Amino acid sequence: MNYAWRLFATALSYTCFGLGGLVLWIIVFPALPWFIRDRQRLSITARWIIRQTFRAFVGLMHGLGIFSYETHGLDKLNRQGLLILANHPSLIDVVFLMSFTAQADCVVKAGLATNPFTRGPVLAARFICNDAGPAMIEDSVASLRAGNNLIIFPEGTRTPMNGTLAKLQRGASNVAVRGKVDVTPVLIRCRPPVLVKGMPWWRIPERRPHFCIEVREDMPIASWVGHGGNDALAVRRLTEHLTDYFLTEIRCDPRSTNA
Repeated sequence: MNYAWRLFATALSYTCFGLGGLVLWIIVFPALPWFIRDRQRLSITARWIIRQTFRAFVGLMHGLGIFSYETHGLDKLNRQGLLILANHPSLIDVVFLMSFTAQADCVVKAGLATNPFTRGPVLAARFICNDAGPAMIEDSVASLRAGNNLIIFPEGTRTPMNGTLAKLQRGASNVAVRGKVDVTPVLIRCRPPVLVKGMPWWRIPERRPHFCIEVREDMPIASWVGHGGNDALAVRRLTEHLTDYFLTEIRCDPRSTNA
């Protein structure tokens, strides 16, 4: 009975998410320019709406008993200009982080800008697409300097079903090095795994998944830049360090807490 309920509730939640995305795209975001003319204020308002929507979605899924979750160190996100780098074990990681982070910007897959369920929010919030090459780095640094909190998943995709960390892309390290911005690492664990890469939404685990989202202490970028060093070398070394860091940490057992 519990399994059947969670399967039904999962289908219901994703239906609500899809319909909500269409409403935002067709009605809400097209109406915003009628009331807000300034482009910067428009994107800030759009991001606020997205954050509230994601918070409601997390609350809905948690309330329906689809998953439980715990958080640690969220107070560290109450700052501006953060470069937030997280591992990506589940499809809804971005929903969690966007709902927890004020003034959040995000580097997203280019395909989300053409998907009918996500096109409206992505374009209205002016999120950064990951297919822009050098322009993506420039836009990311500019967003951080404007005081936004930029969320990037260095893997570039969800963790595969075997649980092995996907190869980290160098884009996130490039942003840190070029922008001389400290890294705020976020560890996301989910036991048992759900919505990993290659897993359809209807393949839910036998027991309710539990998410643990932990914001760690900042990594000072000064360890890799400065002293007249080469930026390309600094990017490579930082990427290697992040790979070792996330690999080591995600192998640790999650904290045992009450759901």
